[in-house]
Amino acid sequence: MSTTNQVIDQGVAVREQEQFDVATVTQWLQNKLPELNDTPTLTQFPGGASNWTYRLEYNTADLILRRPPAGTKAKSAHNMQREHDIQLMLKKYYPVVPKMVGYCADESLIGSDFYVMERVPGIIPRKNMPRGVELSEQQVRELCTNMLDQLIALHKVDYRMAGLDTIGKGEGYIDRQVKGWCDRYRRAKTWNVPSGKKIMQWLEANKPAREMLCITHNDFRFDNLVLNPDNPTEILAVLDWELATIGDPLVELGNMLAYWVQADDDRVAKATRRQPTHLKGMLTRDEVIAYYCEKMGFDDVDMRFYQVFGLFRLSVIAQQIYYRYYHKQTRNPAFKNFWFVVHYLHRRCRKLMRASA
Repeated sequence: MSTTNQVIDQGVAVREQEQFDVATVTQWLQNKLPELNDTPTLTQFPGGASNWTYRLEYNTADLILRRPPAGTKAKSAHNMQREHDIQLMLKKYYPVVPKMVGYCADESLIGSDFYVMERVPGIIPRKNMPRGVELSEQQVRELCTNMLDQLIALHKVDYRMAGLDTIGKGEGYIDRQVKGWCDRYRRAKTWNVPSGKKIMQWLEANKPAREMLCITHNDFRFDNLVLNPDNPTEILAVLDWELATIGDPLVELGNMLAYWVQADDDRVAKATRRQPTHLKGMLTRDEVIAYYCEKMGFDDVDMRFYQVFGLFRLSVIAQQIYYRYYHKQTRNPAFKNFWFVVHYLHRRCRKLMRASA
């Protein structure tokens, strides 16, 4: 198996409008890393649609800088200090969090606040594994269970002991999630998508009586993992903690499963796949549920509410993107048919709802 840079996730040239003064950042960093004495090679990771992510490669340090996109007004959506502090405090209890270097609130340096962390070099599995990475069926299964084990380990962290009890609003999480995502859908609705009324009513009527609280990542997917290039079944790091909060573990599982496209899914699902969950050896959604619940000690869990919610939430995300395209706030042609994806996800919601009758 190749362990060259070809399989390790790399940055590309920085987009012209997203440059910043590297010398100013280096000067700030020298207060934390005095050994820095050279000008770094600066690259940018192209995948970040939310926050912008850069690599600063010095002779003595390999670092990642995260900043909000230009023009951001609502800091609650791109809270760099919160994202930094969560990882800083969680690292002791959850070792696969990258090591933080520091947070800078002074927006005069690069035009926004930012934080810096140590880079964890490795493979990031996106729609497909990188060319040169070939896994056996047994290795794929091991990668899948290792991924789930990391989710389980996160959910078992004592968030009070970690000092993270203030990052969420506490009890009532599921109620807030249902109301919040229903409201977002209503505000983003266009004429060519379903009303969603029956799904929203069903979610409201079928909220589980029991709610559990734990640290949730809220975007736990393969493309937020860094794998060991010498052993791609090993997870070195979990990235992108922007949405982390105190939430319900089964809600997180349902949200994760909404993105889980398995090998025997239909053509529409396969066309929307963004991670390699189709590989031979991957657990199916039902097997993921069984594995997770056994390891967490959950008995007789009815996952249908959580799966319907996860699919509906994903439909809202797709519709919010389509709304921007429909109103010409973006001209990206990739978003042109997202209205169809919304129809498809609602159909899957209704199928699960009927199964629970």
